[in-house]
Amino acid sequence: MPSLFGTALPLIQAPMAGVQDWRLAAAVCEAGGLGSVPAGMLNAQGLEEQLAQLRAATTKPWNVNFFCHTPPTPDPDGEQRWVETLQPFYEEFAADTSAIPRGPSRQPFDADCAAMLEQYRPAVVSFHYGLPEAALLARVKATGARVLSSATTVEEAIWLAEHGADAVIAQGLEAGGHRGHFLSDDLSRQQGTFSLLPQICDAISLPVIAAGGIATPAGVQAARALGASAVQVGTAYLLCPEATTKSIHRQWLQSDRARHTALTTVFSGRPARGMVNRLMDTLGTLPDTAPAFPLAGNAIGPLRAAAESQGSGDCSPLWAGQSASGCREMPAAEVTRWLAEGWA
Repeated sequence: MPSLFGTALPLIQAPMAGVQDWRLAAAVCEAGGLGSVPAGMLNAQGLEEQLAQLRAATTKPWNVNFFCHTPPTPDPDGEQRWVETLQPFYEEFAADTSAIPRGPSRQPFDADCAAMLEQYRPAVVSFHYGLPEAALLARVKATGARVLSSATTVEEAIWLAEHGADAVIAQGLEAGGHRGHFLSDDLSRQQGTFSLLPQICDAISLPVIAAGGIATPAGVQAARALGASAVQVGTAYLLCPEATTKSIHRQWLQSDRARHTALTTVFSGRPARGMVNRLMDTLGTLPDTAPAFPLAGNAIGPLRAAAESQGSGDCSPLWAGQSASGCREMPAAEVTRWLAEGWA
């Protein structure tokens, strides 16, 4: 790990859009891990603010993460049908349909992002949903950054190795948040971390980082035994004071409901793992009416805000991995050092 990322500990804090900012990343960096800033939901101004704050807060290596999805074709009819599907919940929580935004809320990595990296020069740049086009990837590598990306199958890991990744994140089915798959939408091809990890290690010669369901030192130890060069952990940080996790999300994580997570397209249009709530139960976890990623999230936003203002998490994307019930409410530095005990 030190030779690849320059960190004291072989641990990456997973980038988690919506529940963290530069503060969590800085705390992990200062504790010896690799802190990460999620950029998938940030505009140019927001990204620059995050990177400037993080660079000022730590001299240690850090990571910034981007999406590489293909923007969806506009689908106003499909989005309207989705609003109609959600109408009973809109009425229950008195949500305002006129507040629904239009257009994609998440943008893929582009030339403006590359220019930002050229200015701030992070030690590591990670991607979700593959890699950017060759010319953009070349600009990233020219900054000296190490490039990571998520693979959810062996085939994806081989593709990443052949297209310029410096290391591959083996994202197991247990992981919270969005699946990183990009070669196939067939969820039956998705595997658990400790099945996927050794297969990827056998298939490629690059360092492999284990992710998904790792939330204890024992999980870290198991990942190392199966060939991981490092681990990436997200859910275990959700209760840290440095995280921006909302109070309702924290309450669910500290309840028995944290034991039940599922993959769902309800909140964004793309499979992502979160705690099962009433919206998922009512519509089904993978409803046919959900628009393509990220358009499904447009109609969810005002509904989520209205429900949360009334103390309800029934309409919120409560992202969490399958080990969510083991979350600890303690500072990020302590979580980082505790997890790293499994590597000793």
